[in-house]
Amino acid sequence: MTVTADPPAARRTTAAPRKALVLVTVCLAALTINLDTTIVNVALPSLAVELDASTRELLWIVDGYNLAFAALVLAMGSLSDRFGRRPSLVLGLAVFTLASGIAALVDSSGALIALRFVMGAAAALIFPTTLSVIANTFRDRRERAAALGAWGAAVGLGVALGPVAGGALLEHFSWHSVFWALVPVGLVTIGMTLAFVPESRDPSVPALDRPGLLVSVGALGLLTWTIIEAPEHGWASAATLLGFAGAAVLVAVFVVLERRVAHPMLDVTLFADRRFSAACGAVTVAFFSLFGFIFLITQYFQLARDYSPLGTGARILPVAICIAIASVAGGALAPRVGTKAVVTTGLVLLGSSFLWISAVVEIDTSSPAVIVPQMVLMGLGLGLISTPATESILQVLPPARAGVGSAVNDATRELGGTLGVAVIGSLFSSLYADELGRLLGGAGGPGLDDATLAAAEESVGYAHELSGQLPAVLPALQEAFLRGLEAGTLTIGSLCLVGALAALVALPGRRFVPPGGSGE
Repeated sequence: MTVTADPPAARRTTAAPRKALVLVTVCLAALTINLDTTIVNVALPSLAVELDASTRELLWIVDGYNLAFAALVLAMGSLSDRFGRRPSLVLGLAVFTLASGIAALVDSSGALIALRFVMGAAAALIFPTTLSVIANTFRDRRERAAALGAWGAAVGLGVALGPVAGGALLEHFSWHSVFWALVPVGLVTIGMTLAFVPESRDPSVPALDRPGLLVSVGALGLLTWTIIEAPEHGWASAATLLGFAGAAVLVAVFVVLERRVAHPMLDVTLFADRRFSAACGAVTVAFFSLFGFIFLITQYFQLARDYSPLGTGARILPVAICIAIASVAGGALAPRVGTKAVVTTGLVLLGSSFLWISAVVEIDTSSPAVIVPQMVLMGLGLGLISTPATESILQVLPPARAGVGSAVNDATRELGGTLGVAVIGSLFSSLYADELGRLLGGAGGPGLDDATLAAAEESVGYAHELSGQLPAVLPALQEAFLRGLEAGTLTIGSLCLVGALAALVALPGRRFVPPGGSGE
């Protein structure tokens, strides 16, 4: 995507009051689609029971959205720049809203997974358009940093508030309500877009790189499928190993294709700049961690600790509040103390929160103080990473290539989230099934037949429902879940600390002067 100069009429419409309305509109759009990345998580226990969904199907219900989002966001950003940002925003919101309404009516996990893919494709059109509108509306660096801070807060709030909003809805309504609730929000955002967002486009944007798009979708799809299905096939099985090998080959083909075409979908040479690649890596790690953790913690609170959906959402609220505060603070601090210091600190805080959780969380711990401090630390870390890393991606590039940077930023967020759910969810699934089988299938167990034991290993929801009939199942379920949760949080925490070291080495410091800029 390319940022183009607005004509005089457009400049008149983006005076300060109009800019504020444009920012509110795009932030609401970003909040809505990011809310949907996690609002469904708190409904997973209900979906497991009412739709008879296995853990693998729950992974696809969450990751179908994330996968379509990540796979298409680069291409959609280019199309919105070429054919118009306002109509693209309206179209994306209309498809997203319609698919949400239909999702509220389905009665099978397969149909819901298919609609989640449609919603993810619509979100892929919406998300880069919001950031491109900001890049075209806010030209001054400090003004743009403030706008990005608000946008980053909206993105983080959307992700973190998803379980809170879902919990509040499920306290009074069925799981269908988490999709119905998105419909009026989508309609309001469409109206605001038509009223406040000025039209802008860049007809000179090159034609879509179709080979690059097809190969990238194939690579990401095969990798995600392999990870999610690995617990079923076995991590060392031929299907899993061939899947990983095929994904690696497709990634290599993608790199070769993108280096040869005149107008690539993704300029892979950008990653040769370690400041750019480190910022992308920080965003990927942050959203890998957040999405993977929320997938587990919402089920842990409801199935292993027997909290209500609203109670579950309330316990994640500190993350949302702290993300909002730290996103704004991070945007203000980065120009003063340097992106390196802010993002590295954020990754250390984030990693420490997960390691802390892996060390102290227990089934029989009733005090909220055990989980609240970690949630606060997590939210602060995420907020400090998101906005400064996003600005660093845009800052490394000259203004004429800001659209490319925004598209890459969007893709790294969704790639991180997709892989976070797939990797951490599949790691949990493997460990949970092994531990539950050991506890229930051995001598002294409740004597489950093979089919019932296999169903309990495949679905946490089924095991929880079974524990109502056989009380001996509950302690085994809790212990098996805790083993998977501990391994997941330990993995995430370690990854964040490795990311902090990389950020410390590679990210720009306070004296960095962006291309075409005067520095600060």
